[in-house]
Amino acid sequence: MEHWNLREMPIEVHRPEVLQSDGEGRAIAINLPAGERLQEHEVHERAWLFLVEGEIEVHDPSGGSIAGTPGLLAVFDPHERREVRATTDARLLLLLAPWPGKGR
Repeated sequence: MEHWNLREMPIEVHRPEVLQSDGEGRAIAINLPAGERLQEHEVHERAWLFLVEGEIEVHDPSGGSIAGTPGLLAVFDPHERREVRATTDARLLLLLAPWPGKGR
């Protein structure tokens, strides 16, 4: 068994930490400082975004948005576009499955 404490582990800003990656999925820890964002993007896989600490806003291209606090879990279909903006310093866990997705 592998395990991590996402609240305590050092995660460099602008350097997502791949925690685990195999043919079933990929887990990535992200440190996103207040005011910064993950620009509008999409991935080939289904994506689960879990907010560990901080506050974020998640925007989709159609203009929809949600505000998130710790405990938020957002699920995106493959190729679904989104942008994530940190309103306070935030720690995120991104899960991608299957890894790699079709077309990658």
